[in-house]
Amino acid sequence: MDRKTLDSLDKEMLIRLILSQAEAIERLSREVEALRADNSKLHADNAKLRAKLNLPSKTPENSSTPPSQGNKVSGDESKTSEAKRRKPHAGAHRPLHPNPTAKRDVFASSCEHCGAFFLDTPQFVCEAYDHIEIPRIAPHVTRVSLLGGACLCCARKFKAPPPQDMPKGSPFGPNLRAFVIYLRFTQGIAFERLATLLSDLLGLDISEGALVNMLDAARASFTAATAAIRAKLLGGTILQSDETGLRVGKKNWWLWVFHHDDSAFFVSAPSRAKKVVEDFLGEFRPDFWVSDRYGGQMGWASVNNQVCLAHLIRDVQYAIDAGDDIFAPELRHLLGRACRIGRRRERLADATLKTYAARLNARLDKLMGLAPSHEAGVKLQRTIKRIRQYLFVFVTNRNIPATNNGSERALRPCAVFRKITNGFRTEWGAKLYADIRSVIETARRRSIGAFEAIRLTLAGMSLENST
Repeated sequence: MDRKTLDSLDKEMLIRLILSQAEAIERLSREVEALRADNSKLHADNAKLRAKLNLPSKTPENSSTPPSQGNKVSGDESKTSEAKRRKPHAGAHRPLHPNPTAKRDVFASSCEHCGAFFLDTPQFVCEAYDHIEIPRIAPHVTRVSLLGGACLCCARKFKAPPPQDMPKGSPFGPNLRAFVIYLRFTQGIAFERLATLLSDLLGLDISEGALVNMLDAARASFTAATAAIRAKLLGGTILQSDETGLRVGKKNWWLWVFHHDDSAFFVSAPSRAKKVVEDFLGEFRPDFWVSDRYGGQMGWASVNNQVCLAHLIRDVQYAIDAGDDIFAPELRHLLGRACRIGRRRERLADATLKTYAARLNARLDKLMGLAPSHEAGVKLQRTIKRIRQYLFVFVTNRNIPATNNGSERALRPCAVFRKITNGFRTEWGAKLYADIRSVIETARRRSIGAFEAIRLTLAGMSLENST
């Protein structure tokens, strides 16, 4: 707008023009301030991203990243070629079976050198070996006919009752049911493939629906067995726990394990919260609890908790990889020394263990006074300050492990099963799997085979009595 145009405007028009321009200036000023704030935020985000670029990547060696997600290092071809050129070691042979099903003595009828025949010459065993074969696999089908007639006394019809070992209803016996459950939940065979396997190997046609009915009918037996396992765990003084993911339908669930010594109890639940632990424990509280540092597993012990040093050592390694060369390396040595002491506890006296525990805590006091050289070390030091009372509980208590690796080993078959099957369609299937895993894992710790444990459970027999 030029001066001539402004001169042609009256006072009222000029006032309105000035007010509109002032409003535009104020609006533009606010937009400029907002852009400056966004720009400052972008600079801060860029600084954080640049800092992250300098951090090491998380691997199974320095974090809780599963080993399956770690990068596999390519092997050295020269070493492989060198190994192929080496002389092989002395071969090993299969040992003879201690209790062979049958024995067969083969006598020589003639001399293999000159061909002379001999029948009365004494002979002795020159060589023995086993020939192993399995018989033809076929189902054993028993046709049960209940006989009856008409009573000569009252003229009413009567019929023999079904035998107790072969009741009416489902035609499938306990061994076949145990075989189906074993293949499904320990080998991860899907229902369609399982039906095909039974048809090919046994010549037995079983529909997928019948297989599901077998599992449904087994729920009560496994519920009773797991109740006994839970009772034994809640009668002890130490518990260990961990959890892993589980897929049920279209929802994320969690599979928990609570265990110690020769018993393990699994719980499938739609939550990872403390409510799962609370429902499992009821009013009971163990003296000691071993777990990782997840909040849902902490605070349940009446005396003290023991955190997993294996998880912690990996976190310490990450701080070392990130660049902390003051606090993290010294803490790594201290935790390694504590684990080595733990492996020698059975050979050490109680007084010696108390001395070691005091030295470990004194050394940790000195380490906490160090100033880490990297932010990762500062964060690690804050973590140690929060959990230091839970680090060396195992040193003076021989029944407490230094790590939670026992829980990891118990959950590993469950993680494999999850990858094979992609989870469960129904909630009762997930809960049945938890009960079956409780029986199988407890049986493994008591040196009982998985199939035998399933068979005993279906027969209503206790695993405690079979050991």
